[in-house]
Amino acid sequence: MRIRIALSATLAALGLMFLLPAAAHAHGDTLKVVVTGQRTGHVTADITWENDGDAVDETVAATVNAVSVDGSRTMGPWRLVRDPAAAPAGWTTAEALPPGTWKVSVEVGFPALGKGELEVGVPVVDPAPTTGAGTTATGTTDSATGGTPAVSAPTPASASASGSGSASDAAPAPSGTQAASGGEGAAVWWTTAGVAATALAGAGVGLLLRRRRMRGACRTP
Repeated sequence: MRIRIALSATLAALGLMFLLPAAAHAHGDTLKVVVTGQRTGHVTADITWENDGDAVDETVAATVNAVSVDGSRTMGPWRLVRDPAAAPAGWTTAEALPPGTWKVSVEVGFPALGKGELEVGVPVVDPAPTTGAGTTATGTTDSATGGTPAVSAPTPASASASGSGSASDAAPAPSGTQAASGGEGAAVWWTTAGVAATALAGAGVGLLLRRRRMRGACRTP
């Protein structure tokens, strides 16, 4: 019984050994490389197996070279990386081509051989338009951008505050005048009363002296 089990396991292992190479070569030994163009200067390409058109699951070892149409400039060699914005067969470059027309060639060496070429045009991107002098919320030109600075008018609150402040500053003047006039009136009153009292006292003394003189004259024989 054990011998039969061992033989079955051996035959199964041998069968797997023969099937694995067949599965490995199911896609073929060549790759189809199609350079699809560029996206913001980054070269894009689709890489599939030549026989069945399946996408390549393995990491692709490829070099990308670009030559300007006049032959004065060359870019690369660059490598291809997975393109997350494309289908599973999409690949792209991390580097970007400058504006111009380029003859791009992609050569793949692993997991199989493949090559693709295309003339790619990278347009010139205009810079973002710059705005003029900035304006403030009130519609006046801001001084920081070279315009005329805005002049703010005084608010009613500040005007009323200044008015109330001036009124309060001027208020103590009448009270001081009244106090001064009151003091002068009191001094004049006391002076007049003193003069009147002195006059009355003098008149009384004079009457007393006159009466004494008259009594003395009557007593004399």
